[in-house]
Amino acid sequence: MRQRRRHLLSIAHLTSEELARVVERAAWYALSAQAGEACPRVLDGMVVGTYFRKTSTRTRTAFSSAALRLGAQVIAYGPDDLQENTGETVEDTGRVLSRMLDGLVVRTAGPDKELAAYAAQDRMAVVNAMSESEHPTQAVADLATIQLLRGGLEGARVLYVGEGNNSAVALALALTRFKGTELRVVTPPGYGLPEAAERAARAYAEEAGSTFVCAHDLDRVSASTEFVYTTRWQTTGTSKADPDWRTVFDPFRVDEALMARCPDARFLHDLPAHRGEEVTAEVLDGPASVAFDQAENKLHSAAAVLDRCLTGES
Repeated sequence: MRQRRRHLLSIAHLTSEELARVVERAAWYALSAQAGEACPRVLDGMVVGTYFRKTSTRTRTAFSSAALRLGAQVIAYGPDDLQENTGETVEDTGRVLSRMLDGLVVRTAGPDKELAAYAAQDRMAVVNAMSESEHPTQAVADLATIQLLRGGLEGARVLYVGEGNNSAVALALALTRFKGTELRVVTPPGYGLPEAAERAARAYAEEAGSTFVCAHDLDRVSASTEFVYTTRWQTTGTSKADPDWRTVFDPFRVDEALMARCPDARFLHDLPAHRGEEVTAEVLDGPASVAFDQAENKLHSAAAVLDRCLTGES
């Protein structure tokens, strides 16, 4: 009997238990790699497509490398490769690809309805490699990084500074699921999380017994913060209406003074980074930074996501 594939379009589509299992699996892949163990060939005989309509270094490489290491073959599509450019609908494209591929990893930076159209079938797993509203696989890598560094997620205390973008949305929908965690999201006024994402994160926090705070100033930074996290101010595929937006963002730069207020905190960044804008070089390249370990964990998180979506393993 043909196996029904699973999609990962949003962190919100996972139960808390499913999310925990994917993060555990990502950490397991990371620890196996550190021990020099080869990846299990759980995708032998499968074919995974990667369709990136926007630029990508880490996510595209992570999913391509993970698929190959797990035994799959990979077909890569660029923004000009498919007949969508000549008028074929997303729905028809998805129906055709689902008869030829086992999985499709998609970066659109567009509306969620596009991903839903690709996923309107159960023959081919569809993975959101970043849409306009959310970057769910980034959150899996973020949580796996935190878990590996502290031995678990319960009670983790994270300060996110910067724009309430798609990475911040995914982080808020994910970390708040774990008991005793604290996530403080500090953004410039007018650049916070979308209302629906903030509302969902608050509901998760209430259910899990975690703390979720949104603010627009850095006055209440706690010295007990374990992780300070920022992202690039200009998210891929977006622009800002205010021509003077950089002035608004300047007070939210992560620098040595901010890190000194959280003396034991590690620094996270989803990369790419613009040194001197959202973070100073001294912080990104300093001893507290684990941003490049976090980037490596995108590979292990991609393996965990492909494992779950294509084989059902947890």
